Amino acid sequence: MSQELPKVNREEFRRRMREAFERTMDQVVDAVDAAPCGRIIRDSEEKARDVLEEFRRVVFETATQMKIDAAEAAFSPPENPATRRPMRNKGQQPMSVLTVNGRLRLRRTRWHDADDSVAPADRWLDEAEATVSEGTREMICRLNQHSSSFAATAANLKRTACLDISKEQVRQLVESEGRAVLDQMRRGELPPDWKAADCIAEENSDTSRLYIGCDGVKVPLVTAAEKQKRRTDVKAKRRRCGKKCRPLPRAKAGSDQPYKEFRLVVLYDETQERRAVSVTRGDHEATGRMLWNMAEEVQLLDADERIANIDGAPWIRNQIEFHGVAKDIGLDYYHLKDNVHKTRRIAFGEESEAGKAWSDELLGKFYTVGYDDAYDSLVAWRSTLRGAKRAEANRLLNYVSERREMIRYPEFREKGWQTGSGPTEAQCKSTAQRVKGRGRRWNADHAESIMALSCLQSSNGWHRYWKNLSANET
Repeated sequence: MSQELPKVNREEFRRRMREAFERTMDQVVDAVDAAPCGRIIRDSEEKARDVLEEFRRVVFETATQMKIDAAEAAFSPPENPATRRPMRNKGQQPMSVLTVNGRLRLRRTRWHDADDSVAPADRWLDEAEATVSEGTREMICRLNQHSSSFAATAANLKRTACLDISKEQVRQLVESEGRAVLDQMRRGELPPDWKAADCIAEENSDTSRLYIGCDGVKVPLVTAAEKQKRRTDVKAKRRRCGKKCRPLPRAKAGSDQPYKEFRLVVLYDETQERRAVSVTRGDHEATGRMLWNMAEEVQLLDADERIANIDGAPWIRNQIEFHGVAKDIGLDYYHLKDNVHKTRRIAFGEESEAGKAWSDELLGKFYTVGYDDAYDSLVAWRSTLRGAKRAEANRLLNYVSERREMIRYPEFREKGWQTGSGPTEAQCKSTAQRVKGRGRRWNADHAESIMALSCLQSSNGWHRYWKNLSANET
């Protein structure tokens, strides 16, 4: 809002705060003096923290209230837009706002007439007239990402930030913020503050390099059968209670399976200082569209080197090739290694030294010599096998032959490129950390909104999100 409000009278503010300041200082000194020898810090730190926290809240609340009072005194009563008549003063009414400095309990004048009722101070304090500040919402979302539940987030907020908020309000705030983040991502309003041309591969070099990662992660969902059972249990409990209750809201559709695959796309530079992450619960085509949108946002096609390190899943390779975002596609070395060791355990046994020597030699050829020499060696070894061991050798041969164009480790190493998808795997783990765990089940849209907040944090996008949100509200 462009409206200019009068300033707070600082002399009057200092006069009001002087008594509170002196009382706070006395309470801090009393807490330190009351602590016994050997336990001075241990027995006084929390008392001092609580006193100082309350003083901080009172200072912020008093300054804000004085700002409201000065503004209301400076402006004439609001008018009804239709009748152009001044509204009547309904008196001061209380309001509450949860901020990072504690809960503010304020009073502001409400005006009314036959058609409407308004409180101009609500818009002065916040254009969206929010009862929870942006700073508090971000704090709650960040803390929730590493909590085991919404109840744990609420408890941690009370303990660490002295903010008293219920677990249900935490859930509503987090899911609402996640949906808003998803909406901005889908509209392309949260591009990174860097471009592909900024991702210089090495010092004293003009070559720009960007890596592309894509993978799926299983997310636990509430099935339709579980939802029906919960609903039945709630109805039975209500009948036992004997009281008349409001009808249950319409049931949301549950999942047809207990786990569904959500998909992530990650763009990152050599040092991972620049990173962009997005998530979708859509299918492989939706993932491909998301990948292309991210590529446009960072101008990926302008990068000199565009390398995709993937786990070899056909749908990932198909989408990368279809949208043409990568010049070079490589098979993650860990996944090749995992398949080789799977074959070793079947063909030689878990602890066989001969099997370990065989796998080390084969992997060494893939990594240092190249595909052709390793493949020939594998074919020759297969001819000595029979039965289940030969079938397993065929499986490994089919695996590597289907990914022949991606097994390029000597070339990647010569150019100084990464040969693993470790950053993508780590990002999948951290993004799904909040939604996976014992006893956790989600509606698909809620899980996606929670994961979107993790993507926003990994992409260092909180400041862009708030900027966009303020512009949209304005």
